[in-house]
Amino acid sequence: MAASGQPWGAGERGSFTAELAAGLPALVLLLFVGLTAVNAVTTRAGCLDAAREAALAASRGEPGSAVGTRYAPAGAEISVTATGDQVTATVRAPVRTLGGLLPRITVSGSAVAAVEPGTPGPRP
Repeated sequence: MAASGQPWGAGERGSFTAELAAGLPALVLLLFVGLTAVNAVTTRAGCLDAAREAALAASRGEPGSAVGTRYAPAGAEISVTATGDQVTATVRAPVRTLGGLLPRITVSGSAVAAVEPGTPGPRP
């Protein structure tokens, strides 16, 4: 019992409901931010994988963009450039933010491979 003669916590009826109503939107926002971050990291890993495969294929004389498309995330853009004895592949892909409520962000991955000797030459 409290000093006033009332049971402890008797004057705080409904305070949990008010605190939950104030804190729940922050928790939902935190959940969406976390899911967006996980989605961005996995998409970037897919971009890096696709860029590596595209660069290696182009360095062997195969069409790098076509090979990279097989490994790239959905909606990705692939660019393969050859300069001298190196091939560079870059893959960019959009990521939905906060469940599609905000504009998309773009993540990218790049890879460089040396042109293999004895091949017909790099093919972007």
